[in-house]
Amino acid sequence: MKPALRGLLLMVLALLGLQLYFALRIGAMAYLDPQSTAFERSALWRISTAPERSHWEQEWVPYDRISRSLKSAVLASEDDGFATHGGVDWDAINAAWQKNAKAQARAEARSAAAKGKSVKPPRIIGGSTITQQLAKNLFLSGERTIVRKAQELVITLLLEACLSKERILEIYLNHVEWGDGVFGAQAAAQRYFRKDASRLAPNEAARLAVMLPRPKFFEKLPASEYLANRSALIQGRMAYAQLP
Repeated sequence: MKPALRGLLLMVLALLGLQLYFALRIGAMAYLDPQSTAFERSALWRISTAPERSHWEQEWVPYDRISRSLKSAVLASEDDGFATHGGVDWDAINAAWQKNAKAQARAEARSAAAKGKSVKPPRIIGGSTITQQLAKNLFLSGERTIVRKAQELVITLLLEACLSKERILEIYLNHVEWGDGVFGAQAAAQRYFRKDASRLAPNEAARLAVMLPRPKFFEKLPASEYLANRSALIQGRMAYAQLP
């Protein structure tokens, strides 16, 4: 066998082995609660190297101990088609791509008008579903490359194939970031409202849901007008959220 062909075969086998590893890990999550995610381990390492910011909060709580209000608020804010899609919302991805393209065009126009002066880069909109967010947080880095996105898609499909929607949402809500060193619904409820996740009121749940895209930013700006207005909007949508 030629060296190039042998190398290609080894790469394919390694890639298949990696997918098998992910499949086995995800299959085990049907019965075992994951103790941490790749994103959390990265955050913990960052915090451990900055002693003055050694804050860390997380506590796993089962699905039935997370308030219905928080589940509804998160779905209304992050992924209103969660209960029915297969893990990927192609319409949302297409809409996000179009918005990003327009934002990039506007940024390039501002840059040209600025004549060499630095211009703030456009904010990139994701369009990812809750399952895609969980796939990335569980196993992957935050880099934006085609290879990483392709792997995210494979893991997303594995999550949808191996776990129920309820289990996916349970794992997501227990590991998603809600502030600097604050992970999961229970830690967030205690941190911001001094109560258990099971006792969150609709307005409190809506506020937490709105924080999710930029939790550390909104943690520092609790009186943000955007946060208040967006929370009111999400609270109005919560009654229509379809829970798994």
